[in-house]
Amino acid sequence: MDILEEIVARKRIDLDHLKTVYTEHDIHREVEKLMDEGNSVASMRKALMQSKTGIIAEFKRRSPSKGWIKEDADASIIPLAYQQSGASALSILTDLPYFGGKDKDIRMARQSGVTLPVLYKNFIIDEYQLFEARLCGASAVLLIAACLKKDECKTLLYMAHQLGLEVLLEMHNEAETEYADLQPDLCGINNRNLGTFHTDVQNSFLLASRLPKDACRVSESGLKDAATLEALRLAGYNGFLMGERFMKEANPGEALKEFIV
Repeated sequence: MDILEEIVARKRIDLDHLKTVYTEHDIHREVEKLMDEGNSVASMRKALMQSKTGIIAEFKRRSPSKGWIKEDADASIIPLAYQQSGASALSILTDLPYFGGKDKDIRMARQSGVTLPVLYKNFIIDEYQLFEARLCGASAVLLIAACLKKDECKTLLYMAHQLGLEVLLEMHNEAETEYADLQPDLCGINNRNLGTFHTDVQNSFLLASRLPKDACRVSESGLKDAATLEALRLAGYNGFLMGERFMKEANPGEALKEFIV
């Protein structure tokens, strides 16, 4: 079992337990109430397509491959600092066992004043998680082709849209780019193999031509310098998801500001 299979197996167990504590009926009712109140979220696709930098700054405490990056990271401080420093959008990890995140981190970011689009970054395999994302204040959700059969992905994408959420569909090899014909709001190419954690930015360049011409393209993982972002922009990318590059610094918001300058 590689790490992705391990994560998904653990996710199924955790979801089964969570549904006994906070039932599907309960969470559906809460989200329906939220939507009846007219609570809407900002479009990540629009933000990236109109942005000059396209940086999706990620709030991440740890990863399976690197361990703890910033164990005491405060979700009420760093995401807002990212916003103030020029991020186009945010990504917030909400997986606890492997990434040290939780839904509360998005709520804290929103309560601190974050108005940018926020990606609910988790390993989504069940509609229940879409309701979790909507309830905590996310704008978009991540669907990972490697975790889902194409028909499962199609069903989750449809439900996300019903809840007013956009979808960043993540692919990392040529076979998975077939999922792009599901017409997600954003097409992501992950430069990191989620099974082995080998990272190669060339992956984004190699797969660019496999994406629809009108797609909002996002390159993920291993992005460290402005020259790489500029080359990817010329290759047709609109968004650049960057986490460790900033989170490993003492002041992630300041590190982002310096990077943009």
